Amino acid sequence: MSVLRPAGLGLLAALPLFLAPLFLMPQSEKSAGPAPGPDSVGFDYSNYAAALNGYVDDQGMVDYKGLKADRGGLDLFVEQLASLAREEFDTWSEKDKLAFWINAYNGLTLRAIIDHYPIKSSLLGWLTHPKNSIRQIPGVWDKLEFRVMGSPITLDEIEHSVLRVQFREPRIHMALVCAARGCPQLRSEPYLGQRIEEQLAGQTMRFLLDPHKFSIDRGKKKVKLSPIFDWFAEDFLGPYLESGPVKGFKPAERAVLNFISGYLEYRDGLFVHSSDYKISYLKYDWSLNERQVNR
Repeated sequence: MSVLRPAGLGLLAALPLFLAPLFLMPQSEKSAGPAPGPDSVGFDYSNYAAALNGYVDDQGMVDYKGLKADRGGLDLFVEQLASLAREEFDTWSEKDKLAFWINAYNGLTLRAIIDHYPIKSSLLGWLTHPKNSIRQIPGVWDKLEFRVMGSPITLDEIEHSVLRVQFREPRIHMALVCAARGCPQLRSEPYLGQRIEEQLAGQTMRFLLDPHKFSIDRGKKKVKLSPIFDWFAEDFLGPYLESGPVKGFKPAERAVLNFISGYLEYRDGLFVHSSDYKISYLKYDWSLNERQVNR
């Protein structure tokens, strides 16, 4: 999520927020049984699932100290990303590919954090960002390279050259987690091709329920949005520009508002549709999404 950061709605995505609890319950309650093994494509996410389940809580906060001390599962997952054959990947469905790349981005971000944990701020860096921020890691998005399917790749390349270009799915911005509190919450389970619609819908609902990411101030006639909707507004143009009743605003802003309104409960949806308000953007919190654990 470097700050270059400057599928249309299915049935699940169109559900209003009063149904959100159906999709926002803890992952452990949603899918009883063993942790994910091979996905429908045969890719084994069990190592990644164990790392998430063990060190990510229901609010998406990460016990980085614990994960670093018990990093074997995550490291095995990173090795799996590197050793996957491109020829096998090319046979997968688009949903399976999308799930894979989201998991790769989030998993490699975790790897970048624990490789540099505890994060040390630079002499000047702490003046502009929190001392424990991912932004204190030099080149974390555009210089630090990992291997996926045998080729070197950066986090920026996964996000901006693969996910944003190849999939045309703006809900990725509710799923990609850059290890900051301003990001969407990290799920304590992997994304899976056969569940990707449900998971992305749940992520969007969860994101919009957080007043630090979205809120309506009727008294001041304002809709307050996460900066994510500003940085990536253009990604919503294709599927959402003409898909809702919002009028006025710049085209990219109107597309974002149409997208958001599809997830709101009736009264909030009507307010967004009215177009009788101004947009403002909330401050992005770059603090590390770290869970404090007493040991």
